[in-house]
Amino acid sequence: MKEQPISLSSPDIAEADVQAVLPVLRGGRLSIGPHIESFEAAVARRAGRKHGIGVNSGTSGLHLCVRALGIGDGDEVVTTPFSFIATTNCLLFERAKPVFVDIDPENYNVDPTALEAAITPRTKAILPVEVFGNTAHFDTYERIAARRGLAMIEDCCEALGGFLGARPAGSFGNCGVFAFYPNKQITTGEGGLIVTDDDRLADLCRSMRNQGRDTSAWLSHARLGYNYRLSEINAALGEAQMRRLDEILAKRRAVAEMYHQALADLEEVGLPPMAQPKQASWFVYVIRLADRFSRSDRDAAMEHLRKAGIGCNPYFVPIHLQPYVMELLGTREGDFPVTERVAARTIALPFFANLTERDVGRVRQELGKAIAKC
Repeated sequence: MKEQPISLSSPDIAEADVQAVLPVLRGGRLSIGPHIESFEAAVARRAGRKHGIGVNSGTSGLHLCVRALGIGDGDEVVTTPFSFIATTNCLLFERAKPVFVDIDPENYNVDPTALEAAITPRTKAILPVEVFGNTAHFDTYERIAARRGLAMIEDCCEALGGFLGARPAGSFGNCGVFAFYPNKQITTGEGGLIVTDDDRLADLCRSMRNQGRDTSAWLSHARLGYNYRLSEINAALGEAQMRRLDEILAKRRAVAEMYHQALADLEEVGLPPMAQPKQASWFVYVIRLADRFSRSDRDAAMEHLRKAGIGCNPYFVPIHLQPYVMELLGTREGDFPVTERVAARTIALPFFANLTERDVGRVRQELGKAIAKC
């Protein structure tokens, strides 16, 4: 009997989540209602922040933060090339210049020393990313930003519920942005949320997500804005998922532990690094093949896994090697060797809250076969 495919990711949708959305669909208010306010408050509390502003994607949230902080034409923002493309696009939208720096090979976040060395008189902000949910160095980034008089946007899109020491993800810098795509810890289908303690920044983001509307008057528009709203349907799902966040995080941590044990004897495989594993918010489970393997070896291993019905992907393709970024910024292969070395050997394995021990065992078996062929 043929084995069923194991998908790369899958949302954890319970019956309670379904039941939370139905009354919204049956009611008369599908946008700008009580559910978005409740969802915003729940996420802001979890991040230890005063304000939450729901938007239709993490990308939109990052873009609004960039605009609200006055980052624009010619301003430099120090960020990472090892991330999802949105962390660069949100800067390019405003004609700011992303200044990439290499990563720390121990945790895949920006190397703090390289970050500070890249600051120039034209630098206006830093935009570090909690890669795969790893909170490492975020207190250091915050201190650098404060010392150098820079704004800091925390891209915590992959880290909801995680901690660094006693501080939750989302609590660093001027503002943070979470995302709720279906592969995230919780989902709203599509969606994102800005968190901040800054009243002015929060007001600007609320206005700009709604066509720049003046919050005091209907159809009065105070500034350029966008249609970045999050619907009541999405928010109701997010509200219900937030009530289950600790349950979902615990299930994901259990799956990560199953992988740790299953892969422990594969000497050629580096397990995911996390700053505080027992408090980590696991977004994906990304392994790293030993340096003796080439990118083509990694690709061959992924091909084997896919033929065996096991979902997998490289995480990430370096941003500075994306064709349009190379054309715009003049970046080239070799610019960030640590990023390139790590990216050439990473594989995201199937990872979601309801993955079974049998599934993990099958992944381990096929991964062992794939590595043996290389």
